[in-house]
Amino acid sequence: MSLKVFHIVFIVFSTLLALGVGGWCIWVDLVEGAPIYLAGAIFSFISALALVVYGVWFYRKMKRLRIIT
Repeated sequence: MSLKVFHIVFIVFSTLLALGVGGWCIWVDLVEGAPIYLAGAIFSFISALALVVYGVWFYRKMKRLRIIT
């Protein structure tokens, strides 16, 4: 597996992890009522969105440079 493919796979798993942590934070906020978990959920979802944007940017850059077909 090349470094470029590993990078894309890592970004996908990081995005899934951020979404999972955000969902967990929302669940804990609903159960416990602690507002700090809501802040954590918001931060996690923003991070997931940023990772998706970065992943698309990286993939397009690799396509433009004809490194990934």
